[in-house]
Amino acid sequence: MIPPRIFATKSEGLYFATEADLLNLALFGLTANSGARQIWKKKGNLRDHATTEHLLALANLENLNAEFIRQSLDKDQRLQRLNEIAIHQMSLLLNVPAAKFLEMSGGGVEKF
Repeated sequence: MIPPRIFATKSEGLYFATEADLLNLALFGLTANSGARQIWKKKGNLRDHATTEHLLALANLENLNAEFIRQSLDKDQRLQRLNEIAIHQMSLLLNVPAAKFLEMSGGGVEKF
C-alpha cells in the first residue's frame, strides 16, 4: 500500500526542516544553512554529495530519531545520541569490505 501524499502546512514544513537539520548535524557536523556549500564548493545540499556510507547511516539515523521522538527525548538528547551512533556507524561502514564491493558494483541489488 502506498501512503497518501501529505501536504504540510508552513509550520509543519519548518518542523520537518529542523528535524532534517538535526540529522545533518549529527552525521555531517553541519546544517543545511551553515555554509556547507562554501565549505564543499559544490552546488546542492549536503545529501546530494553524500557517500554511500553516509546515505546508509542517514537512513538508520532517521529511523532511530523517530524512535527517540516516540520516547520523548528532547532535541539535545537526540542530537547527542544520534551523533554518537553516526560516529560508530561510519567507523564500521568505512571498514567493511562488503560496503566497498557494493560501491564498486554500482550498489544495485540486481547485481546479486
